[in-house]
Amino acid sequence: MNTPGSSLADLARSGRPIGVGVIGLGAHGSWAERSHLPALRAVGGFELRALSTSSKQSAERSGHKHGVRRAFGTAAELAACDEVDLVVVAVKVPHHRELVRTVLNAGKSVLCEWPLGNGLAEAEDMARLARAHAVPTVVGLQARSHPAFAYTRHLVADGYVGEVLSTTVVGSGGAWGATVGPADHHVLDAANGATLLTVPFGHALDGVASVLGEPEELRIQAASRRTSAVDTETGRPVPMTAADQVVASGRLPGGAVATFHYRGGMSRGTNFRWEINGTEGDLVLTAPVGHPQLSPLTLEGGRGTSTALAPLTVPEAYARVARLEPRADAPAYAVAHAYQRFLDDLREGTAHVPDFAHGVVRHRSIEQYLP
Repeated sequence: MNTPGSSLADLARSGRPIGVGVIGLGAHGSWAERSHLPALRAVGGFELRALSTSSKQSAERSGHKHGVRRAFGTAAELAACDEVDLVVVAVKVPHHRELVRTVLNAGKSVLCEWPLGNGLAEAEDMARLARAHAVPTVVGLQARSHPAFAYTRHLVADGYVGEVLSTTVVGSGGAWGATVGPADHHVLDAANGATLLTVPFGHALDGVASVLGEPEELRIQAASRRTSAVDTETGRPVPMTAADQVVASGRLPGGAVATFHYRGGMSRGTNFRWEINGTEGDLVLTAPVGHPQLSPLTLEGGRGTSTALAPLTVPEAYARVARLEPRADAPAYAVAHAYQRFLDDLREGTAHVPDFAHGVVRHRSIEQYLP
């Protein structure tokens, strides 16, 4: 528990665990259950102490399942709990702003899932409020914290590919294709803010920017080739107003060319491939789906006189969370490393994990050039 007058950084430096409360930790396969729960249990320095869901009854069921003693039916009760120092907001995007404001007004630090807001204006509002309260914040853009991305960043900086000439990303969104699960209808409605553009493309763009720098004058086009998807349970069509095709191009710092293509559904061919091509070599990251933030990643490279790619093993020093395995625990793996880096930031005064201000930058980058 945070003592009066102390900060989250003081608590982290003291060696005492940071008490965490999760809004949206359900008992039936929620994102928080698949990612934040195992991540928090794997990273020393955090202690899951409370949760809240949509009702007191469901919260108690979830608390019983996950062994969490404090179970609340409202976010306000959780935010007011003295045992909670950091609140995780892991619910659907349209609820982010209201819940984040509740947490910040209670004086607590907050980690909010990405997208931060349902559009740029909401993200800016949350960032302003966070600055006013002067508490640490985190936005859930965890791809950059994945050890494979961190090692790729080191390789590029160390000259593995020489001067970067171009980079290309191709990805499949999984959702926004021919079919939709009964629990995922909300992602098909563009008004809900969780789209092909904001989720898989947004995560991938942030990961690329963390390695190669922020693309300049990134031009984005979105297109709707499908207007509905078939519900896998009922067989009925569900309207789809979110785009199922996203293409983008821009220039990297130094002049290299960057191109992206994200498409809905899954491909029988490539579902995630990121190439970095340079004067001295090439690096390639692949995954089974176009969500690098939650997928097992394979890194390959070739340079000099080599004419083919070869596997590159991420050194153990980059894997900071020993209790999780990058393939078996893929949904939680990058999240856990983001928690570890946040703990390092608090202890060392660094700023490696994206905060709400960074979330605004990312929102702006994917919205300002849309037609």
